[in-house]
Amino acid sequence: MKRASSVAIFAAAASLGLGLGFGAAPAQAQTLRWASQGDLQTLDPYSRNESLTNSINSQVYEYLVGRDKQLNLVPQLATEWQQTGPLTWRFKLRPNVKFHDGTPMTADDVVFSYKRAAQPSSDIKVYANAMGEPKKIDNLTVEFNLKDVNPIFLQHANSVFIMSKAWAEKNKAEKTQDFNAGEQNYAAMNANGTGPFMVVSRQPDVKTVYKRNPNWWGKPEGNVQDVIYTNIKSNSTRVAALISGELDLVLDPPPTDTPRLRNTPGVKVVDGPENRIIFIGMDQGRDELLYSSVKGKNPFKDQRVRQALYQAVDEESIKTKLMRGQAAPTGATMVSPMGTYNDPALEKRLPFDLDAAKKLLTSAGYPDGFEFTLDCPNDRYVNDEEICKTLVSMWARLGLKVRLNAMPRSIYFAKLGNLDTSMYMLGWGGSVTDAETTLTPIYRTRGPGGVGSFNYGQVNNPKMDQLAAQSSKEADPVKREALIKAAVKEHNDQVHHIPLHRQFIPWAMRTNVEAVHRADNFLEWSWIKIGK
Repeated sequence: MKRASSVAIFAAAASLGLGLGFGAAPAQAQTLRWASQGDLQTLDPYSRNESLTNSINSQVYEYLVGRDKQLNLVPQLATEWQQTGPLTWRFKLRPNVKFHDGTPMTADDVVFSYKRAAQPSSDIKVYANAMGEPKKIDNLTVEFNLKDVNPIFLQHANSVFIMSKAWAEKNKAEKTQDFNAGEQNYAAMNANGTGPFMVVSRQPDVKTVYKRNPNWWGKPEGNVQDVIYTNIKSNSTRVAALISGELDLVLDPPPTDTPRLRNTPGVKVVDGPENRIIFIGMDQGRDELLYSSVKGKNPFKDQRVRQALYQAVDEESIKTKLMRGQAAPTGATMVSPMGTYNDPALEKRLPFDLDAAKKLLTSAGYPDGFEFTLDCPNDRYVNDEEICKTLVSMWARLGLKVRLNAMPRSIYFAKLGNLDTSMYMLGWGGSVTDAETTLTPIYRTRGPGGVGSFNYGQVNNPKMDQLAAQSSKEADPVKREALIKAAVKEHNDQVHHIPLHRQFIPWAMRTNVEAVHRADNFLEWSWIKIGK
């Protein structure tokens, strides 16, 4: 957004309503009205593994193991657990928990949920499969039997929501929605969880309304009774609605407006780094690159081309000018430095060097560059489309003619899921900082059980594959660290992705709103307090 229009928006919003349809709510109503630039993609809790979708669905559905305000693992639908052997875990379920339709939660629901989440159409099958085979011991006891050691087993227990078996069967929703194929099912538009909030109405790409679950087993810390979520793509409209009081909270204020919001009466900003890496992926699988001027071969199969693109990126300029300092450049495609064990050698970026990049392209046989398409979301990450536009201009200095294809997330992720891309932006993050959540879904070759399911560039590196696979089942922490570091080094040496930065996430809200900012960017409604 240009500075002039930003000033105008701030001036107008101070006295005018935006007419978004939800108006200013009385303070005593305890209704949370919040917005982000995109919509959640589905209510089916396994169909899309995307942060905003998971965050909103986690207010309705719950896990066996939850997280506290510092992201520590805590009991949720399971009250306790025990590893009874190297390949077995046993969970005791919380008694007297009911789904929103009033039916009790039992071990049958847990077993059903994990098997549903492991289906081919599930976007979280890699996590469900990593938990092994679920088995009912009694109504409130479930045992998981693994084929191999899983060093982050409990982290995966925080990745699969628990659904009602009876509800799914009644509504013919036993199969996970195949989002990439454009499929719809009952669970995509309706929900029945055990969580603190219940779905009242759903209008995709407009708004979704929730109300507090009066029979929730837990005790809310906040006072929110109703929630209205609205996706508002326009940065200026989102910000203006917050300033005018039509919104209580904006999850993603644009970096250009964040400094001004800090000094706006009635508004405050709470911020911090997010566990999320923004990076660029390239098709390294096809013999001929899609949407390219190069015929009969794929330039991205050549490490020199990938490195040239990397070294032509002035990430420091992106950080300072575009992100206004709200980014941490890195050379590792890990959600957190903890994924590389804070190893400076693995976190170090390749230097920005246009001359070196031009020499690499020339040596690879492309002295005059070539044409290709960059796919990018325009409503998912902080400044996503603007970052992609900046990359296009940076690569133009190498003679590369890059067509930018920006689109809403609802179209974008289905496109990637169908591997219909030659180059793409992806943000990867969440509550788990262990390298496993990057190695298996992103680094490894696409295979059964969800392995490589987010490897949209179809990277196939046998050496990296072997190291990553070994680390996934290595119980010895010292040996596992060595395997992970070796896999990451091989990835970095071959430039299989172009890392950009870990983004910061400021939340902007009215001064009467108290919310807990977590590094996974999950907004927990039951913790929110709205004052007068």
